[in-house]
Amino acid sequence: MAGRVSFEIREATGADHAGIGEVNRLAFNGEDEAVVVDRLRTAGLMVASLVAVAGNRVIGHILFSRLPIETPGGVVNAVALAPMSVRPEFQRLGIGSELVRRGLEACRQLGETILIVVGHPEYYPRFGFSAELARRLSGPFSGDAFMALELVPGALDGITGTVRYPEAFEI
Repeated sequence: MAGRVSFEIREATGADHAGIGEVNRLAFNGEDEAVVVDRLRTAGLMVASLVAVAGNRVIGHILFSRLPIETPGGVVNAVALAPMSVRPEFQRLGIGSELVRRGLEACRQLGETILIVVGHPEYYPRFGFSAELARRLSGPFSGDAFMALELVPGALDGITGTVRYPEAFEI
């Protein structure tokens, strides 16, 4: 329970696809993130997809997908957290935070070690994401919104390279 709404978080299923699209369209006021989710799903790049459900309605969603880091020594596997969305009328009730916490735990259980997010620099550090950890990585994003998290301490030690977002992110 977060705020005034009772909800559960579970793995997304095929029956959730329409609800996931709707929550992304509403949360981001447009189609782009819903399209990205569909493309990542179709490309088989999803690592974990969780939904927050109240009653029988999807009110939140978080997606983790494959994100390679090309280094001089070869490719290092990482995971992108994107997108994370909550229906506007359910925002600021702790649902997004619980989606992030549960998603990070799911990634840990799957043996993932490095996560990357492009997001609000005042929001994601509470979960351990750090712009400083991402400084040795280059890619299409930079600055304080480009952050990394080590699910295994030291996973980014000595890693320099280029984050290669899949075509699915190109909108």
